[in-house]
Amino acid sequence: MNRYCVWCWAAVGAVLAGSMSVLGQSAVPAPAASARTASAAPKAWIQPRTQWGDPDLSGVWTSDAARGIPRERPARFGNRAMLTDEEYTEKVKTDQKTRETAENAVGSFRNDGAWLNKSFRQTSLIVEPEDGHTPAFTEEALKRAAPRDRGTFGDGPFRDQYDFTLYDRCITRGIVGSIMPVVYGNGNRIIQAPGQVIISYEMVHDTRVVYTDGRPHISPKIRQYLGDSRGHWEGDTLVVETTNFTNQTSIGGGNGNGLRHSFDLVLTERITRVSADELRYEVHIDDPKTYMKPWTISLPLTSPPGYVLLPYECLEGDYAVKNALSAERAEDIAIEEDYKKGIIRPRKSVQYER
Repeated sequence: MNRYCVWCWAAVGAVLAGSMSVLGQSAVPAPAASARTASAAPKAWIQPRTQWGDPDLSGVWTSDAARGIPRERPARFGNRAMLTDEEYTEKVKTDQKTRETAENAVGSFRNDGAWLNKSFRQTSLIVEPEDGHTPAFTEEALKRAAPRDRGTFGDGPFRDQYDFTLYDRCITRGIVGSIMPVVYGNGNRIIQAPGQVIISYEMVHDTRVVYTDGRPHISPKIRQYLGDSRGHWEGDTLVVETTNFTNQTSIGGGNGNGLRHSFDLVLTERITRVSADELRYEVHIDDPKTYMKPWTISLPLTSPPGYVLLPYECLEGDYAVKNALSAERAEDIAIEEDYKKGIIRPRKSVQYER
């Protein structure tokens, strides 16, 4: 699929214009890093604050450095959340090789491995439950499973647009899908204004407005792809509770693909700045109609020197849905022709020729 991005700043332009003056403000000391934080902030580092006194999280960030951390914990680590010194030394070498390969790529796709500028000791992005694995689905959730959960990454069949993921259709990757690291397009921007934190994602260019002024959630009758987010500060940590989701987005796979969650999903995010160029991002997932127990993902967001967000043109030049549907219709004809010849065969996937 041809996916490159389009950043639409009309929705946040006014806030951006009013927020530029607060970038880089400084003030109070940072809190001690949590046990889950892979790299502690330097002792001399001071937590910057906005002109109105909130911790300053603003900037351009990427989850590229988390690409070297597996989502699910490899069996050899058991319940161990961190690498040993020896394992970490080896990981630093591997990450450096990945970065150098991407930086020196000639005549091929230069992926975002070039921005893997820090190494971390985490053995998995999933930190809860203790074994570092996604909890099992409930029986109710398994009844919702459908080919659409994988879209063009799966085998179909594709009868109409609703058999594709929202990512295939350039609508959204959801909150979790927008922050998790994939092969490229992992940038996001945080802008702050009094009573608001605005988070924009590079790929599929979603933007969220998180209100921190104490207003209540909207009516539960109103459902949105990215839910309804309300935030507050616990020390220097932004805590965001998001409710009011539709049941059309997913958490499980890359780019927001996977078995869809229920209307009851509640996400609790915790975002803490731990150094000048690093945030710690955690998201707690609670959906008892989909997962047997709650679970938590934790990952670093870094801001490498020279890192910028690029335009992402999703629908422009994207033939994924059109080509998949045309391939399915061609397969309909081929199956009918084979049947006339007395040949009865399984349906071929749209992935068959890849």
